[in-house]
Amino acid sequence: MPSILSVIYRTAFSVVNRTVNLVCEPLLPALRRPSLSPRTIAFDRSRPRPFAWTLTIPLDLPTLLQSAVVDPRLFVLFDLNKLLHMDPTSQDSSLTASQKTSPPSDPATVSQFASEMSAQATMLTQHQQQLERLTALTEQLVQAVQGLQVASPPVATPPPPPAQRPAVQPVTASPRLAFPEKFDGTADKCKGFLLQCTLFVNQQPNLYATDESKIAFVCSLLTGKALEWATAVWDLGQSTYPTFATFLRSFKEVFQAAPEGSEAGEQIVALRQGRRTAAEYALDFRTLAAQSGWNDGPLKLHYRKGLNADLQVELACRDEGLSLNQYIDLSIRIDKVMQSRKPSRTFPATFQPQPSASTNPEPMQLGTTRLTVEERERRLRNNLCLYCGQAGHICATCPTQPPRPPTSVSVSKSCLKRCEIPVMLYSDGLSVRTMALIDSGAAGNFIDKDFVHANRLPVLSCAHPVAVAALDGRPLGTGRVNHVTKDLTLRVEPGHQETIRFFVISSPQSPLILGYPWLNRHEPTISWAGGVITHWSPHCQEHCVHPAPQTPPKPATPPPCSTIPVEYQDLLEVFSTVKATELPPHRPGDCAIDLTPGAAPPRGRVFPLSQPQSLAMERYIKEELATCFIRPSTSPFSAGFFFVKKKDGGLRPCIDYRSLNEVTIKYRYPLSLVPPALEQLRSARYYTKLDLRSAYNLIRIREGDEWKTAFSTTSGHYEYRVMPFGLVNSPSYFQAFVNDVFRDMLNRWVIVYMDDILVYSNSYAEHVQHVRSVLQRLIQHKLYAKEEKCQFHQESIAFLGYIISPEGVAMDEAKVKAVQNWPQPRALKELQRFLGFSNFYRRFIRNFSTVAAPLTAMVKRGETRLTWSPDALSAFHELRRRFTSAPVLRHPDPQLPFLVEVDASSTGVGAVLSQKQGQPPKTFPCAFFSHKLSPAEKNYDVGNRELLAIKLALEEWRHWLEGARRPFVILTDHKNLEYLRSAK
Repeated sequence: MPSILSVIYRTAFSVVNRTVNLVCEPLLPALRRPSLSPRTIAFDRSRPRPFAWTLTIPLDLPTLLQSAVVDPRLFVLFDLNKLLHMDPTSQDSSLTASQKTSPPSDPATVSQFASEMSAQATMLTQHQQQLERLTALTEQLVQAVQGLQVASPPVATPPPPPAQRPAVQPVTASPRLAFPEKFDGTADKCKGFLLQCTLFVNQQPNLYATDESKIAFVCSLLTGKALEWATAVWDLGQSTYPTFATFLRSFKEVFQAAPEGSEAGEQIVALRQGRRTAAEYALDFRTLAAQSGWNDGPLKLHYRKGLNADLQVELACRDEGLSLNQYIDLSIRIDKVMQSRKPSRTFPATFQPQPSASTNPEPMQLGTTRLTVEERERRLRNNLCLYCGQAGHICATCPTQPPRPPTSVSVSKSCLKRCEIPVMLYSDGLSVRTMALIDSGAAGNFIDKDFVHANRLPVLSCAHPVAVAALDGRPLGTGRVNHVTKDLTLRVEPGHQETIRFFVISSPQSPLILGYPWLNRHEPTISWAGGVITHWSPHCQEHCVHPAPQTPPKPATPPPCSTIPVEYQDLLEVFSTVKATELPPHRPGDCAIDLTPGAAPPRGRVFPLSQPQSLAMERYIKEELATCFIRPSTSPFSAGFFFVKKKDGGLRPCIDYRSLNEVTIKYRYPLSLVPPALEQLRSARYYTKLDLRSAYNLIRIREGDEWKTAFSTTSGHYEYRVMPFGLVNSPSYFQAFVNDVFRDMLNRWVIVYMDDILVYSNSYAEHVQHVRSVLQRLIQHKLYAKEEKCQFHQESIAFLGYIISPEGVAMDEAKVKAVQNWPQPRALKELQRFLGFSNFYRRFIRNFSTVAAPLTAMVKRGETRLTWSPDALSAFHELRRRFTSAPVLRHPDPQLPFLVEVDASSTGVGAVLSQKQGQPPKTFPCAFFSHKLSPAEKNYDVGNRELLAIKLALEEWRHWLEGARRPFVILTDHKNLEYLRSAK
């Protein structure tokens, strides 16, 4: 393509050149006259190219002036030296000086010259028209050439131009390769990197002619560990690798991953087509085959075994004499034909597929993940992802898993190939008959939670929640197993009986699942076609097989139900979801809304809602009216109604009560101080956490104040009868209410912060009594708890952002991880958010104020766009680092002496409260304190700053140090305080 365009452009400019020379050449004799001195010829270079050349002549030749302008669209290509370097004496040497300096006086001469110029102008116009036509034709030809396809037949070489012009030879352009990406030493990228480099240097042999240049090119693309290796090799001398091939071999030995033959072979054996097309399966197979080094015979065998059964049948009579590639191509063609024969996902009117009754995946449905049993057990045991094997997430949220295409077609139960056997469950005189699914892919034995509730089977809370997912990685229910059944007697015919426990999950289509651990233990012989067990292992014949009971046990009093421990089964009313939606009674602590005198009724606007929000709003109003929590209103007050998105994508209704809150008299009831409350847990060993259901809705609005809570929607005007979210006094009224409910238990064995209740005890028996008293108090005051958020009899529990255990109080690991991964703030709001989040855990960070001083200084400057100094950046990274090394704070023990260690610097002071605990005694921190110095305090001398640190530390921990049973010790590292002992 470039060679053809070059010929076209060169031909066009040759024509223009010859044309202009032909037109302008007759002008030269006239211009050589003395009256037209060369010094009068000027060139107008101010115009953009192509520009005009203008001849400036004496004023007495106006006609010549009008005719001497060359058209600006032409490139004047004649020899300028003829005009600029003419010798005025070379033509008419016989002229006198006066003739040379004076203009011609003969009118005939002037007229003749003007006539010649007019004729030349006419010729110039004609040539201009010809050139315009030539230019148009040239542009059309260029467009036609540019539209040619690559596959077009080769263009014939044009005949050579005249002999005086050298022939234009076509140039073959080399293909352009992408520049290789830099290599940092990652083993998985080594092979691809060397391939790109080899192709690049081979494509430019003139540029990379020597081995040294090729080695230098590869080294120029190295970074990180790879560059460090290259630098070390370079220091040894260039003679280390005399050739490029030697360098590549050494490079592969260092950076390329270990030989993949055995691993690729294992993957080939396990590879299956599954739901993929044959083309997708063949691509993966060919990649592994290239890595394995196997010959075509075994590869063909394993390729056929990995295909789907229907495709194998189609290929059974067609593979004679075919090579591996031919066999693969044939399978792809047949698979495409089979795919085209499959019916579309449209159903006749006689068959209407219904959506699945449950969105929870069944554990027996096999996905595409194929792990060994040992590997699956290891990942489940260590809470690792079943897809990538990493921690911190489950398979359903794995970032490396490709997205799953959605489908709206549900598989009917009859389509699933299942093996279910009849079994009997016995527990405390209760007998239940059901069908158990035999699932060799399940990593445990499971039971459906609804089946447990319906049959009132006893359960226990798991000491540590267990992650559970289907084989395709989707979480079962909440993705965690929090409860397990008590020991149950399982009887399977013929005559097999054992004691077993089941994990409680949501599995509505299979109430009982016997997984791989059960199969591995008993090794039964199963008739899969008949769905019965025909024989038991020798071990079972000796230990598990017993004759059937002559009479079934008589049903006794139903045992306790639900996932609540058996000790509280008589108090299940407190977990009722039905009673939690009943309108609560009026109490002395009802929420009052007192307005400032003379306040105007606030009026909020009606917010427009989208279609999904409108449907959600209608559903919310209908539910609230049904529970009598709201009622139609004629109030002059009005607040706007809108939705905000939840983390799970749902919609949370909100009322804009800002205008009402501005005119409401504030109720200044204090909320509980969590850190001092946690210090009371010094001897606790067992913990139970309760979460109240619909907390604010458990309190009524004071009678007569309901009209003040009115809000407007697109469907009407309503007012609340219970305390809603958004009122300025709602937190205070609720905290006051729950404190009154548990007044005699607070700080003895109960901590209450809003709707979160923590019960703690020193012994198990004592803990049961404490929890029972709390549950009874909730029932007495018609308060209800969320069963799914309650945790019972824990030895370590998360509460209000802290991890509480008998050893002490630690930061929540999820919060610590959030700080570690916090990106560098770019705006003032982001920095304030980081400091606010970090300040919550400042009692765990030694000298927090001193470390964070550069960051707080940035906040005080008020810059919208932050300018990070080296000190501020160092403080940000140091603060994140200290979160990872923060210790567990021990519970203070008043029976032991305290140790107060203080320190002071030029920017702040800090202190540590410690105690010696354990055997042998070791010093453990109980709390940290820090204070940033004010401008006035920075003027203190060193000794006074140390005294300030002591004063502030004693004030901070006065509730522990004042009246301590044993004297406490203050440690300081400055000698200026010695004068205190001798001061008078």
